[in-house]
Amino acid sequence: MLRAEALSVPGRLAGVDLAVGAGEVVAVLGPNGAGKSTLLSALAGLLPCEGRIQWSGRDLPRIPFLERGRMLAWLGQESPADFAFPVREVVAQGRYAWNDDDHGVEATLEALDITHLAGRAITQLSGGERRRVFLARALATGAPVQLWDEPASSLDVRHALEVYALARKLADHGHALLVSLHDIRAAYRFSRALVLDRGRLVADGEPHAVLTADLLRSVFRIEARFVTSLVPELPEPPCA
Repeated sequence: MLRAEALSVPGRLAGVDLAVGAGEVVAVLGPNGAGKSTLLSALAGLLPCEGRIQWSGRDLPRIPFLERGRMLAWLGQESPADFAFPVREVVAQGRYAWNDDDHGVEATLEALDITHLAGRAITQLSGGERRRVFLARALATGAPVQLWDEPASSLDVRHALEVYALARKLADHGHALLVSLHDIRAAYRFSRALVLDRGRLVADGEPHAVLTADLLRSVFRIEARFVTSLVPELPEPPCA
């Protein structure tokens, strides 16, 4: 559903090849400055880049902009809120490409545990609450490909675990997800892990296979013992 060949952004990303299929939820890992946000932004068509990007087998430049909004959703790392729109209206913005600002919005509010905030101005919310609102907007698109950049940033433990569970549930329903993370432990719940270092893809595979002690030492500069039993079990999301 998502493919890149020799994807490069001068000075930030170099020669990345990847493919994400339906039913996969793929973690993107790497230290600060490794290129995680750049990769997701380029795949979403938001950055000038070199190489080839395909969505569902179609070259990205050939896909009309409105159709792109029905095919892929992007959640950026930041969650700015400059205008005092009610939460429900912000989530409904995800339906713009469908010319339908109501379909599935209530279910999405429930899935992210923000129904009680629906009438509040987004400018009045905490950082974690705003994060869930913008994630709800991405979900409301119904797009089969979801790119989430640090979706659990600013979230408490419960809501972070629910976001990871929701990602897994979407994948179970045939979506393709690429999710950047700082929490290496969370990656063990994903289908695959991609590891970036200084703009290059240095590992791609099942998390237990690629997140070795040698890799963690060379890329993240940490010594690690692997105690995966300490990774919290994911709760079931309210709905999806």
